[in-house]
Amino acid sequence: MAPDDSTDALVDGLVRSAFQIMGVLTRIGAEHDLSLTQLRVLGILRDRSPRMSDLAAFLGLDKSTMSGLIARAERRGLLTRGTSPEDKRAVVVLITDEGRDLVQRLYEEGKALLAPATGRLDPEQREQLAQLLEPLLSPPLSAPARPERPVRGMP
Repeated sequence: MAPDDSTDALVDGLVRSAFQIMGVLTRIGAEHDLSLTQLRVLGILRDRSPRMSDLAAFLGLDKSTMSGLIARAERRGLLTRGTSPEDKRAVVVLITDEGRDLVQRLYEEGKALLAPATGRLDPEQREQLAQLLEPLLSPPLSAPARPERPVRGMP
């Protein structure tokens, strides 16, 4: 297999697995009245408390969209806003105990729905796959910058 072929096969496998996983996450989210973006926010906040601006940049959302997303989650008791200990002017997003409990339930549901696929691998293969994926996932890819569009009639 030529190097480009192996890259193509890898990208194809990653995209196909992403589609399967997004399908599972979309289903779980719908059952809990959560969008895929809301699930991503909860997953990110599971083990960190980013600044609101950093979270928005990572998700590729503008400030007003991010504020609305957080406000809806606050009304449900899943998230809260706080002040950054490093910079009192910065707003950080924090997961509540109720949000953490929901994330744990969502994780268990996801694990159960993915079990038919993950169960095709023996424990050693699952460990190996997890190790192979780590360099692809850490650090996470940032949201791509949006290319500037020329105004009509302007170069």
